[in-house]
Amino acid sequence: MFGDDIAAIATAPGEGGIAIIRLSGNEVINKISRVFQPHLADVNIKERKTHTLTLGWIVDRNGEKIDEVLLGIMRAPASYTSEDVVEINCHGGTLPARKCLERVLELGVRLAEPGEFTRRAFLNGRLDASQAEAVIEVIRAKTEKGLKLAMSQLTGKNRQLIDSLEERLLALNAMLEASLDFPDDVGEPDYDEFEQSLKEILLNIDKLLEAGQRADIYREGISIAICGKPNVGKSSLLNALLRKEKAIVSSIPGTTRDIIEDYVNVKGIPVRLMDTAGIRLTEDLVERIGVERAQEVIDNADLVIFLLDLGAGISDEDIEIFKKIEKKNIIVLLNKEDLEEKRLSEEDLNKLFSRVKTIRASIKEDIGLAELEESIENIVLSGKLRTDGLEIIINLRQKNALMRAKKHVEDTLALLGEMPLDCLDVDIWGAVEALGEISGKNLKEEVIDRIFQDFCIGK
Repeated sequence: MFGDDIAAIATAPGEGGIAIIRLSGNEVINKISRVFQPHLADVNIKERKTHTLTLGWIVDRNGEKIDEVLLGIMRAPASYTSEDVVEINCHGGTLPARKCLERVLELGVRLAEPGEFTRRAFLNGRLDASQAEAVIEVIRAKTEKGLKLAMSQLTGKNRQLIDSLEERLLALNAMLEASLDFPDDVGEPDYDEFEQSLKEILLNIDKLLEAGQRADIYREGISIAICGKPNVGKSSLLNALLRKEKAIVSSIPGTTRDIIEDYVNVKGIPVRLMDTAGIRLTEDLVERIGVERAQEVIDNADLVIFLLDLGAGISDEDIEIFKKIEKKNIIVLLNKEDLEEKRLSEEDLNKLFSRVKTIRASIKEDIGLAELEESIENIVLSGKLRTDGLEIIINLRQKNALMRAKKHVEDTLALLGEMPLDCLDVDIWGAVEALGEISGKNLKEEVIDRIFQDFCIGK
């Protein structure tokens, strides 16, 4: 428990149905009773049970009503912070929320710092460090898949996996210490068993790191550039994938002169989709700038969709564009498959694009788009689709801690049978302490500060 009481607006600014002012601390229920006037005169807020709502008004120093509100009471330890928590549900809008907060701060309650409610939940033991970090992952999730992974972390899956590794390491440590303390009775540890356990621990750490790498894709997403010469259907493809009319579609070449982009969910992967200007030599100054920007976007994209027109065949322009992008991750989309007459033979395709994925499609008839989405998923995940059911988020701090634990385990394996037992014990403990940083057992104050610095005020 902390000695002071804090408050902040917990909802986003702007107009809405409600706004919430959150308070936490030992005295918040007593303090709020001084400015809250229940509708029913016989209701005493100080005596209200936990997890109850009470209708009334927040009043100013003169007893004038500021706003009609619902007051939520959550008593310790059954609250978000494990302290007494009060939530004022006032009318949505900047002014009602600000006036209610100002009145609360007059009671000797201070304004909360960014992430301080979640920080208190961590320091009071309701959340471990990985669960606290999951809160920001939930807020920032861009797809249902990303949200599912964040919720898995919030409910403690990371902690369970790390606790399992810690228990195995502690068992090995106990084996070493028994041999050190009682050499005559216990003797040397079973090195074969010891080595097997270390290898299994190492394998599990690698699985966690690999799963975390997969999850990064669902958290951070990828960028995809759509490119090709003018009038091959790039803007139509953007609109089809977004399922809305984002880009102007015209039969006039050079209609798109700047980068048009939007976000789309492809198989749970957040994708920043970018429609680029048709790449060609042009005397038009504005179009030429668009072509230069298109090339820059293509260079920086994680994946490129290269469009070809089956009705027009392959031109010198197409070949020149492909030469500029062939070293990137590419999907060649052969548009206008619905045409009866095509000017692109299988022989030409095999000769030019034997090493890249090609998809026959008709954007107009919605042919090949499902295959395109599947190909995007497979390329992004490098074909290593999940087989072990392990789905976790590993952020950079947690990854570094896992890498240190892995190094300690590798060092123990390398020295097994060659170094004294007490030297092995040092590395085992090093691995345990590194894993403890993930759950927050061994965190320094400055690391805790970094965890919560990106949180918004009120969370």
